[in-house]
Amino acid sequence: MMKYNTLKYMLMICLAAVTTVACTDDFVDVDSFDKNSESFFTTEEEYYEGLVAAYDLLQAGYLKNMVGEIASDNTLAGGESATDVIGIQEVDDMIHTPVNQQLRDIWSWTFAGVNRANYILEFKDNIDFPGKETILAEATFLRAYYYFDLVKWFGDVPLAVDKRFQFGDEQTVERTPKAEVYAQIEADLIYAASVLEYAPANGQFGRATKGAALALLGKVYLYQDKFSEAATVLQEVINSGQYALTQPVGADITEEGIYETLPNEAYEMLFERRGENGSESVFEVQYTDTQGAGFGCLQCVEGNVAVGFQGPRGYSGFHFDSGFSFNVPTQEAYDAYADNDIRRDLSILNIVTWNEATGSAYNEAAGYEQTGFFNRKYIPRQDDLNTGDPNLNNPANYRAIRYADVLLMAAEAINRGGLGDAQAREYLNQVRSRAGLADVTLSGNALTNAIYDERRLELMGEGHRFFDLVRTGRAAGTIPGFQAGKHELFPIPSVEIELAGNRWPQNPGY
Repeated sequence: MMKYNTLKYMLMICLAAVTTVACTDDFVDVDSFDKNSESFFTTEEEYYEGLVAAYDLLQAGYLKNMVGEIASDNTLAGGESATDVIGIQEVDDMIHTPVNQQLRDIWSWTFAGVNRANYILEFKDNIDFPGKETILAEATFLRAYYYFDLVKWFGDVPLAVDKRFQFGDEQTVERTPKAEVYAQIEADLIYAASVLEYAPANGQFGRATKGAALALLGKVYLYQDKFSEAATVLQEVINSGQYALTQPVGADITEEGIYETLPNEAYEMLFERRGENGSESVFEVQYTDTQGAGFGCLQCVEGNVAVGFQGPRGYSGFHFDSGFSFNVPTQEAYDAYADNDIRRDLSILNIVTWNEATGSAYNEAAGYEQTGFFNRKYIPRQDDLNTGDPNLNNPANYRAIRYADVLLMAAEAINRGGLGDAQAREYLNQVRSRAGLADVTLSGNALTNAIYDERRLELMGEGHRFFDLVRTGRAAGTIPGFQAGKHELFPIPSVEIELAGNRWPQNPGY
């Protein structure tokens, strides 16, 4: 099916009546609701419009996906200079503080998503119509998705269920212990999975499904070391038969083969455009380049902002476009791959080798901390429409949950839960086989470490590495500058604490 058959293409508007934030970066410092907002949900169409608005904040997740790599050992901040987007540079160096614009954006934009989902659920009983429960289940899924991100980044956070945060609530609302937030996330996802089907509603790509709800529930369990529960729901996704690993096509599985096919036939795989919403996609954030945008409201952009930010500065030549040179992989990350692992050159672009093979050019002096490597999965391609600012309006979707991730999470849950290493190896080896690698025969802790390594290699550049290291207790000693007891969480933005009357405790170490 064509990409236009998505939720975003069916209704690419953000109605004032259902908007909890305008172009601002604070979930309480916003314009008042439209005067008719209390009576908005009076038709089926209005519930659908509210749902689109709740999905809309998924696109603002581009910042979380990029910073989740920069905070880890996979990449450096890059950019133009040491002061280019200073908040990202600070996270890279593990010197971030509660006064950090990018962390405040992550907090604000994610809470805006929570509020939009809760807006629908607050008025869920207004009217009845066929298909309403599907809309409510999707809104509940989105609330869980946003809250899971908030808990990962900030720990204890204010929890609202089936009601919006309103003006004045900042004076009374408290941070809810993360165990309670996790319990609500689990309940939301269990409900969503009980209602949704494996096929997206109305065939619209980008809408939550039963598989997405179960896969996210499995991840939520895994983050709490609930291995048996995680294994059960993740295996349900696997056994459903709804998903499969995308197979590489178009060239021999060698570095030379990849480059020999250029420029007539570029090597196509999961992260090229034709792989979007495919058999491996469990949940995918939809982007489009058909609308203009600007830096004044990055959370309003319909394109994937992270893609332009990660393109090589001063690039000219074949297949790719230039960008701002952020989130550059390290030499160590590149060397972590075996020479025969086909994912290396599909995940990390070696710009020197590429330029030599294609006659392209790149201005190395134009960027900061340049390693000669770029996040190939999410850098600009030349088939974009370039509507407005081409560095902001990129149509590349974000693969939030892939089937390979599900297999590796299931392998980890089964192995760490003592539920059978043979099954864990089978899931791990499915991912390795796709990469052209031999099966492993390990057991116990050696198998655990092999699964950890495989997650890094398979999910390189996708924003998961920092949180994988933290949740498994491996961040200290792996991430340069990481302080145990502090950097497991990011600081609550100081302005949020001030708005709450300085009642909230700050996260430890900040």
